[in-house]
Amino acid sequence: MAHRLISGKSEACAIPHGHNEYVTLFLAKGVNHQGDRLDAQANMLMPFAEAKKRWHHFIDNHVDHVFQLSDKDPLIDFFQTKEPERLKRIMVTPGDPTTEMLAALLLAKANQFLKEDGSFLQAKAILIQETPTNSVRFEGNPADILPSLPKKENGYWWERADNSISDF
Repeated sequence: MAHRLISGKSEACAIPHGHNEYVTLFLAKGVNHQGDRLDAQANMLMPFAEAKKRWHHFIDNHVDHVFQLSDKDPLIDFFQTKEPERLKRIMVTPGDPTTEMLAALLLAKANQFLKEDGSFLQAKAILIQETPTNSVRFEGNPADILPSLPKKENGYWWERADNSISDF
């Protein structure tokens, strides 16, 4: 992925640059899972292939190789007017697209997928490794740290169980 930070807190990151990010989700039993134990025959909450299929599709086909930009970044206007065909590869975040912000947004998105799939599992935490020496682990409710934004009729992209990465 690539991103740039425009808030002025990291001048070196104001120039678009890339990272290899590794995303790890930590799953637990969801509110609709029946019982306190693993399935007696399979020793699992649900088949792992089923649990990861939708998430892997989202990451591999809609997040991999995106350009992450703040909703306040003037480059969004450039892409909207000069290269609108590239907007589907622009992830828009509320404020700078830091690793911390990405962790909260992706955890929220994962839980929307799991909720739509029946809430048999829930994502309890996420780990994003941006570089060998920089990683962020977030656990808890993403809404607790995301900026307060006006309500949208269909919600923001991280509040929907679809493959969106922006609200264009």
